[in-house]
Amino acid sequence: MFAAERRQLILEMVRANGAVSLRELARVVQTSEVTVRRDVRALEAEGLLDRRHGGAVLPGGFTRESGFPQKSHLATAEKTAIADLAAGFVEEGEAIVVGAGTTTQELARRLARVPGLTVVTNSLLVAQALAHANRVEVVMTGGTLRGSNYALVGSGAEQSLQGLRVSKAFLSGSGLTAERGLSTSNMLSASVDRALVQAASEVVVLADHSKLGTDTMFQTVPTELITRLVTDEPPGHDDRAGTELQALADQGVQIAVAGAPGSERADRAEPQGGGGRRRDVPLPGPRRGHAPGGPQLRAASVLGDPGQPDRSRVADLRRR
Repeated sequence: MFAAERRQLILEMVRANGAVSLRELARVVQTSEVTVRRDVRALEAEGLLDRRHGGAVLPGGFTRESGFPQKSHLATAEKTAIADLAAGFVEEGEAIVVGAGTTTQELARRLARVPGLTVVTNSLLVAQALAHANRVEVVMTGGTLRGSNYALVGSGAEQSLQGLRVSKAFLSGSGLTAERGLSTSNMLSASVDRALVQAASEVVVLADHSKLGTDTMFQTVPTELITRLVTDEPPGHDDRAGTELQALADQGVQIAVAGAPGSERADRAEPQGGGGRRRDVPLPGPRRGHAPGGPQLRAASVLGDPGQPDRSRVADLRRR
């Protein structure tokens, strides 16, 4: 494929999806990420798109939301690895909320095997994934159906979440930065996600590396309310993604990284000779239901914890 043909295809993919990772672009145009990065740089110089950490987005600083058909074909391997790892943070008999998204849909497929689980969701896709799980109770919110992502939104969805209390909220979004937290491109979706956060004691964000450093219009979860980020292994050349992860960790977010197959990556910030299987780490600021004052401590899972997927690497990064 000639350079002009590659760049035209890259531009069409970004226009169709709003944001595309370099890894995905390289796969579609059947060339190396180095070549794709050079093409993206040339298209940015022409003002046709903007580069972001590990990918390309529509010009203008904020990506628009892609529909479900486009999202379902993006970063599928990364979403699978993230879902495998995130499922290990759910225990038998818990009550949780799961937001809308293709990554949370992958998570739901794995939660079908957790006995005694109660899942509250505004996502038809999450509910469908759990529909035949005999030992899982599914509670749907009310609201108006938003067809582009098969989610229930609006005042009906938000009102149905009032007074709800669960242990964890699992959410995804369109972008994640240390400065602003999780964000999305749709106002109605953002409003419901905020209501889901209010119902949970802990917030777990599921985001592949291409979303790191991407900022979109509507904030859903500020960084100080994110308990844990579950993400995939960034490419070795993507220094900016690593920098963003470190910035999130410096603000108290626990980072769980699903290692890519064959990865020889060392575990980040794992203490030398720790000896224990669990350790306490500070949460980022006082949480709902805790009086402000002293730091709140929770136990964070680390390598070797039972229930964690064998093929994944988990590293909880401490606040410095």
